[in-house]
Amino acid sequence: STLAPNFPNEWELFARWQPLAEDFGSPVTLGGQVGYNNAADGVDGEVSLAKRIGPARLIAAGRALSDPFESGNVRFALAGGATFRLGQYVALAGDVASLLDRDSTERVAWSAGVHIAIPLTPHTLSLHATNAPIATLQDASRGISGVRYGFEFTIPLTLKRYFGKRAESAPDTVVSAALAAPPVDTAATVAKRAETTGPTLPPTAIIDSIQPPSPVVTESPKDSVQNRTPSRTSAPPASKPAAAKPAAPRPVARTQGATRKTTIKNISYLQPKITVAVGTTVEWTNSDPLPHTVTAVDKSFNSGLIQPGKTFRHTFTKAGTFNFYCIPHPFMKGTITVTER
Repeated sequence: STLAPNFPNEWELFARWQPLAEDFGSPVTLGGQVGYNNAADGVDGEVSLAKRIGPARLIAAGRALSDPFESGNVRFALAGGATFRLGQYVALAGDVASLLDRDSTERVAWSAGVHIAIPLTPHTLSLHATNAPIATLQDASRGISGVRYGFEFTIPLTLKRYFGKRAESAPDTVVSAALAAPPVDTAATVAKRAETTGPTLPPTAIIDSIQPPSPVVTESPKDSVQNRTPSRTSAPPASKPAAAKPAAPRPVARTQGATRKTTIKNISYLQPKITVAVGTTVEWTNSDPLPHTVTAVDKSFNSGLIQPGKTFRHTFTKAGTFNFYCIPHPFMKGTITVTER
């Protein structure tokens, strides 16, 4: 460790929290980190704010360090950086940080690098240079006289791929009873069924079953005979019962124009469980370097392959619970709950 003289290995245990994220539709990304450094034997923390502007992402951070460098007092640092995308798979990045009360032995810390996403894989490669000793908040807040060069190749280990339950192929969408109307036969389906199995009802009944109910009209016997189709002359008009008009489905509350944004990233749906109102459009953006799908288990919607950087939108017009998954990665699963408000 360069933080404490003669200290063999420096460790920092930390936790991060992100209450706001642009990936979830927020205007900015707000994050916080708190950690314990065993070499400094102190607690440190950081608050960061980031914003995407076109192909660039800007970030600023403030740090508080307790007992850093064995000095026995609290010190503060500011940091800022940016990432600029040259395309879907290549980006340039850099940052600077400095202790607010640095002495003559401490310099402004900086780093710069080229980030490369391996196409159609979850792996990334970084080639970078920096004058920061190591990656803890204390050391990243100060620089040294020399420059260090290095690379980093990431191989994400997605435990759900090996231990998670894969999406079932059987439909499991539950639609509210008010909207679960039985299928309606059309003239084409009735005719096709009659060709294969033969009609199970008299011809007049078959015709009546596919015609929408008509309002009661008073007509003279002469008009009724002239306007009646040949297939209806087999039964007297007086003996035919009036068709009952089906009850109209009750209106469903809709949210016009509402959009819920979410992101596919790190081989997962970042929001696997979403609740929206009827009429809401859910928008999935693929931020991974490999394609994904958003496919309903009951096949009610299917995005097809969403290429990196592309977006899929679907408007939910019925209340119910809709389970979905990714076809290339069936361990990726999610649920949309649609309410009637």
